[in-house]
Amino acid sequence: MSKKLYSGHTLRQIRSDFGLSQVEFAKKIGLSTAYVNQIENNNRPVTASVLLTINRIFGVDLSAFEQNDLDRVVQDLQEIFADTQFLTASVGRQEVHELVTRAPGVTKAIMDLYGALRTYHDREANEDDLVQLGGSPESGPGPRKSAYEEVRDYFHYMDNYVDSIDRAAEKLSLEIGLSKAPSKFTALTTWLQERFGISVTEFPDYRGTLIRQDDFARTIALYSAIPQSTKSFLLGSVVAELCVRDLISEEVTRARFKTKSAESIARLALRNYFAGALILAYDDFLKTAAETRHDIQLLSNRLDASIETVCHRLSTLQRPGAKGLPFYFVKIDRAGNVVKRHSATRFQFARFGGSCPRWNVHQAFEQNSNKFTSQVAQMPDGVRYLCVATSITKHQPDYRSGERRYALGIGCEVQYADAVVYADGLAVDEISSPEPIGVNCRICPRDNCDQRAFPAVDKEPFIDSGQRGIVPYRVKAAD
Repeated sequence: MSKKLYSGHTLRQIRSDFGLSQVEFAKKIGLSTAYVNQIENNNRPVTASVLLTINRIFGVDLSAFEQNDLDRVVQDLQEIFADTQFLTASVGRQEVHELVTRAPGVTKAIMDLYGALRTYHDREANEDDLVQLGGSPESGPGPRKSAYEEVRDYFHYMDNYVDSIDRAAEKLSLEIGLSKAPSKFTALTTWLQERFGISVTEFPDYRGTLIRQDDFARTIALYSAIPQSTKSFLLGSVVAELCVRDLISEEVTRARFKTKSAESIARLALRNYFAGALILAYDDFLKTAAETRHDIQLLSNRLDASIETVCHRLSTLQRPGAKGLPFYFVKIDRAGNVVKRHSATRFQFARFGGSCPRWNVHQAFEQNSNKFTSQVAQMPDGVRYLCVATSITKHQPDYRSGERRYALGIGCEVQYADAVVYADGLAVDEISSPEPIGVNCRICPRDNCDQRAFPAVDKEPFIDSGQRGIVPYRVKAAD
């Protein structure tokens, strides 16, 4: 191993899952109790031989020891402690790292508590707005993380890959023959008729729905004006409910969501996950993506899938033993709201507040739909990324419905740039000058950024009457 791996929290979790004491665990893997204790407390790294032994004896996937997930949690916790409510605590990165590795349960409790606190403050702000507009605030349950955030975090912390659902989708895709079918939509409609006696029809007028399913009549009706790739995806979600309902229920139960609302959102998300994995079966898509150097337009045209579906699928290629490039993926609306965010990389999305204006995903709205732009960007931690962005425009049923446009961002660390066509012509070497970006202005340490919207929460602004730059204030460390 070229880099020492300190993963005591993972080792401790494995031991706990099997109900073993340190003495029993050490005996099983042929180490002394003192040695295991040192590994669990991150005083010793986990060696390759120890990893292989644990894999052989317990059948544990070695990807459980990857550093990315730990880095992600550390970053999320750092963002929380950067809040002004914690300024007097002065919690450094090393302390955060110690907390995450030694007390993962406490870490999760802090994140849940802070999420609830933010929700409470947001609710208070909304109630103030209602009062000012002449309305009246409604009383409700106490503060908690929203159902949507629960589900988003579920996918975020599992690298956006769900093994049981993905493999079931791939198996069925091969059975139907989707990868070789001239039309995936035709293949799916034929299979649904033959397997379940369900007829697929289309309707011409949009009345608020894209798909209507009548279980009694055994029919599925699709809005005829949407692209065929979208029709195939919608049918894939129906197939998920027909074929893997129990698998989806098992995943939802295992996730232990706190509300019924989160469970229902997760079920839909997992059905959509299945649909993407059915349309773009893992092994075939992994191979084709590598052959095309991850050319998203080419993959979309060749595989009869939308640009968004291809981008999303690229971010899910994290199957143990057959991983693709680790990509992040984000979908943003014109107001800057994050609709989707997934990351198999160390790239950090802001959990609270907006994102960095220097990030090229925001510039995608200035380009024509489906035009791709690329940049080499560097986060404050020094990691450089190849960032690719485009915008898409959804189908507009009529004049009154208005245009729905979104920006899509996808990227990977520059060490993988040679395998991505969008890096051609860009300077990705060590001596180049990447675009400096951050998570968001709220926690970004780049005080001299000329696009800063406001000071970082751990800095105190002051006005220098003798001079002024593009940003009208200067900053110092908060007391």
